[in-house]
Amino acid sequence: MGSFSIWHWIIVLAIVLLLFGRGKIPELMGDVAKGIKSFKKGISEDDAESQAASNAQPTATKTVDHKADEVK
Repeated sequence: MGSFSIWHWIIVLAIVLLLFGRGKIPELMGDVAKGIKSFKKGISEDDAESQAASNAQPTATKTVDHKADEVK
């Protein structure tokens, strides 16, 4: 019962082909590949933005000294 025979795999393959059709499976794989490519592009853009931000010149900061009033 632990292993499937060749007939089990043929039936499963036939059901998958009936559900998705012959042209749908390559189209689905193409969509997955496009998703992975856009994910990698997004990650590389985020890395480039963070690297550009760390390499940018620091802006001048203004500090304000606050002196508390003495209570009499």
